[in-house]
Amino acid sequence: MRWIPLLVILVLSFLSGNYIIHNIEDFNKKRMSLLSLVYMTLLGAILFTPMSFNGIDAYVMPAGVGRVNLYHIYYDVGFFENIILTIPLGFLIKKSFTELSIVSMIPVGLMIGAAIETMQYYLSHAFLINRTSDISDVVANGIGIVVGSILLLIYQQTYEKQLLNNRI
Repeated sequence: MRWIPLLVILVLSFLSGNYIIHNIEDFNKKRMSLLSLVYMTLLGAILFTPMSFNGIDAYVMPAGVGRVNLYHIYYDVGFFENIILTIPLGFLIKKSFTELSIVSMIPVGLMIGAAIETMQYYLSHAFLINRTSDISDVVANGIGIVVGSILLLIYQQTYEKQLLNNRI
């Protein structure tokens, strides 16, 4: 029962990958879609299954409902790991929704972080995946998403400048 979320993630990823491979003709778009799918699959496995990664080791957590921290923000290694983990997500969101400004990415990032932690809370109680719902993670996820969107803008400006220099 604890592995049902992983099974759902893998089935959805397989179906999405199959769709991408058979229906997207443009090579660059197909490659970007498959890379995004791999990232999202790994992100889902890290966030919503009883598997845990601490940067060095991977292990299966014991069954349980996890803890909840709504009051204290801890700036530990896990805080910075969560930032790094969600930078590509911010990159993908900003690439998909180009009309969003950096300022509007702040509430988007916090809402996505809150949604992740809420889902972890629910799945911990429904499937005993033993995930902690933490306000620190909400803040770290929000920061990572904003940083990812800033990096996309920097990349786009650098790439466009390079294209202009090559034309001249």
